[in-house]
Amino acid sequence: MSKKKFAYKILLPKKEKYFYSLSDNNLSREDLGAGIKVINSRRITMGDKTKLFENRFKKKLKVKYALMVNSGSSANLLAAFASCNPMRKNRFNTGDHAIIQSLCWPTSLWPLFQTGLKIKFVDVDPKTLNVNADELIKKVTKKTKVILIINVLGISTDIQKIRNFCDQKKIILIEDNCEALGAKLNKKYLGTFGDFSTFSFFYSHQITSGEGGMIVCKNKNDYDILKSLRSHGWSRDKKIADKYPNLDPRYIFINSGFNLRPTDIQAAIGMSQFDRLEKFKKTRIENMKKITKNLKNNSKWNNQFQFVKVPKEISPSYMVFPIMLHPRYIKKKIKFINFIESKGIQTRPIISGNFINQPASKLFKLNSNNNKLRGCNQVQKLGFVIGLHTKKITNREVNFLTKNLLSIDSL
Repeated sequence: MSKKKFAYKILLPKKEKYFYSLSDNNLSREDLGAGIKVINSRRITMGDKTKLFENRFKKKLKVKYALMVNSGSSANLLAAFASCNPMRKNRFNTGDHAIIQSLCWPTSLWPLFQTGLKIKFVDVDPKTLNVNADELIKKVTKKTKVILIINVLGISTDIQKIRNFCDQKKIILIEDNCEALGAKLNKKYLGTFGDFSTFSFFYSHQITSGEGGMIVCKNKNDYDILKSLRSHGWSRDKKIADKYPNLDPRYIFINSGFNLRPTDIQAAIGMSQFDRLEKFKKTRIENMKKITKNLKNNSKWNNQFQFVKVPKEISPSYMVFPIMLHPRYIKKKIKFINFIESKGIQTRPIISGNFINQPASKLFKLNSNNNKLRGCNQVQKLGFVIGLHTKKITNREVNFLTKNLLSIDSL
């Protein structure tokens, strides 16, 4: 086999242990104790703990309705299927168009495709990793019925401008906030702008329940649709049951559906973590500043890296630390990533890179117009992420990162 086929083989440290991992283990004794308490109760399926977490979540974010699910991906699935549901007045139809940025995670994209929408990709600004609101609005046509915005890695575009535009045009706005829990735009939490907004509690995210997610919405009708779709299309509403006297009132199915329910174990752990969200957010910001400062103050600093520009209106809530190589190092990218991985610094691409370059995109002919999307390509070719931990970074760790990252010039 040719060497080219193995060009992106990552050279892991021995035993795959990293000195500086992508995420630290931030599960406390209290978090685990909350989960164990549920297990010991033997009532582990979705119940009171899930409802309590939902109530705390919506209270903090100041939203009307919140529904917990088993993952952020499931939250995106519900958002798409609720947006075309017959029980919803303003809904899209098969063949309508949806706009989404190509710097995305697969399960932000696939529910749009799976509900019959025609995908229209838009580019991102490599300086911010997010879409430009004005440029996105220019891409809207009469066929556009859905816009899905991803708040990338803890920051966002001017989603208020997009929200206002969607209101004018009666376009459904889905806000994927799975990577930005705790971030704010003009003092308003991200994840509160969409008709549907989604969150993830995966292990490496702002808080974790191991697996888990949340979806929020603005009105009772949407909430009822989401609640039914989450659990088999089921209704437990006595008023609805009374309309069907010939059916067992315990088993009334009013809609299509899935089984996307969480467990109370997840809810208990997530709720315990949720209490420390602001502390985690503050620590990650401090760690990013310390790493950046140490790099820039080093005698070997020569603008080897470019860091994300955060709009002044945004109060970020970072998940990881995204870094862009200076373009002069583009040919060194693979060698550099292999080097720092071998030294014990765990990395990942920035989300999926440019998703139109992924085999699945070609399989389903998602990019039929052959868009190039130069910004997303630049992120793919030059970008990578390292971890931002929820514990204060030590001087030993920051010096280790600085030494190895700045070794790029000697490779």
